[in-house]
Amino acid sequence: MNPQGERWTTDQVLALAPDEASRRAGGKLAAPGPWSETGADGGAVWGQCKGSGKKPYQTVVDIKGPAFECSCPSRKFPCKHALGLLLLWAGDDREVTAGEPAQWAGEWLAGRRERAERSASAPSGAGAPSRAPADPEAARRRAERRMQRIAAGATELEQRLEDLLGSGLASAERAGYSSWDETAARMVDAQAPGLASRVRELGSAVASGPDWPARLLEECALLHLLDQGFLGIERLPAPLAATVRSRVGLTTEAADLLTGPEAATVRDRWLVLAQQDSEDGKLTTRRIFLRGERTGRMALHLSFGGANRPLDVALAPGLVLDADLAYYPGARPLRAVLGERHAPAAPGPVPPGCGIDAALAAYGDALRDDPWLDSWPVVLADVTPIPSRDGTGWQLADTDGESALPLDPRCLGRTSLWQLAAISGGAPVTVFGECGHRGFLPLTAWDPAPVSL
Repeated sequence: MNPQGERWTTDQVLALAPDEASRRAGGKLAAPGPWSETGADGGAVWGQCKGSGKKPYQTVVDIKGPAFECSCPSRKFPCKHALGLLLLWAGDDREVTAGEPAQWAGEWLAGRRERAERSASAPSGAGAPSRAPADPEAARRRAERRMQRIAAGATELEQRLEDLLGSGLASAERAGYSSWDETAARMVDAQAPGLASRVRELGSAVASGPDWPARLLEECALLHLLDQGFLGIERLPAPLAATVRSRVGLTTEAADLLTGPEAATVRDRWLVLAQQDSEDGKLTTRRIFLRGERTGRMALHLSFGGANRPLDVALAPGLVLDADLAYYPGARPLRAVLGERHAPAAPGPVPPGCGIDAALAAYGDALRDDPWLDSWPVVLADVTPIPSRDGTGWQLADTDGESALPLDPRCLGRTSLWQLAAISGGAPVTVFGECGHRGFLPLTAWDPAPVSL
């Protein structure tokens, strides 16, 4: 239970994860299969998780801290086993029933209680310093150690890129994907999941088709830019430094954005443009795109759901929400957290849009601020979907016939393209999607009611 006596939500659990990789790994363990001897009481959750060895990992979480203990060798706190156990507990109280702690869990919890009692009874200024997670000095030291690990990982990665370019791009094809996977694992160990993700992109580029050397060189350049940005982060302007931190995998707590000392919210009537769910194992990620009626600003709200529990925020496209949003820091802010709602959601109008040229300009402006952006959300107005004559691609054309934007190859072959063509019927329509270097990825069309694609 949280301090208000309520069972935690999935978002509250995932907010504890040290990085995105831990969220995904914890989500895969949020099912009853690997767990045994699970239980919970008013202040703790415990269980044993089957791993690769003979003995299961013993995991216990003190909810009141929170504090975590696991017999696994992971250096992350909380580890994936603690996250998986909490997600299982948050998702379904039938899977983690109330009861007395197992002996190994009870001993650890009793030791914590004894230390807390000694600290509480000690005179002011006496005794050992508090080890509570809220200790700002301890938090500062942890943050410094993580920055040092990431810097070491970025330095190692720079040497890897230098070796690749020195031996020639053809050597990447001979080495195969496994060498990149090993490098990515080392970046995960360095607590830099963002770097690990981009390293895996390098491995995928080699098998991406005839033009793979050009794509590999592009990815190498972007990764080199990110490495150098992090290694010289103290010299960057604050917004760009925040972007670099997020790109390597350093996150900001949502609660700090809404209530922290530097909290700054934006109130507007936010039109929901699209809602998309994607699954990765037992973890579901929901992306909700919004645009402010007054400010015209785009926003992306991310939420995560575990096994047996629906996501907490669901907003259908076409609704208008009078609410506060707080943006995550960055040179071109997009991701935001939802704050106070001032009125119930209500149906909204068809959004105003722009033409092809303006959409490309919007992506270019965003790319100038964040060179690692894959795409930028835009609303296109008065565009017509047109399949190519050979059937290998689609494009969206302006009504004047002067400009056209190819559709992202990732959506080719999906029935949603024919759905879009049916909505259009050969006439111009309003479409929302993501405009990027691969093309345009349509997500919602208006007919005149919104239709998710």
